[in-house]
Amino acid sequence: MYLVLIICGVIFYQKENLDKKRIVYQEQKEELQQEIDAETEYAEELEERRAYVQTKKYVEEVAREKLGLVYKDEIIFEPEK
Repeated sequence: MYLVLIICGVIFYQKENLDKKRIVYQEQKEELQQEIDAETEYAEELEERRAYVQTKKYVEEVAREKLGLVYKDEIIFEPEK
């Protein structure tokens, strides 16, 4: 009789430990899923950026801003200092 009670007590104790571990693992899984989602979104942004930098508009932007280039027939007005 006592042996059955001891076995039941051990089983109940192990069940509680497993439930706690399951909750911790579930929280870790949710955190990792959030990280995966964030990285997926970042990868999409990078893909959009990669496509944009291959456009003529981007090349013109860089030429104007960083190199100061303009078209031959373009007139630039600079404010007086």
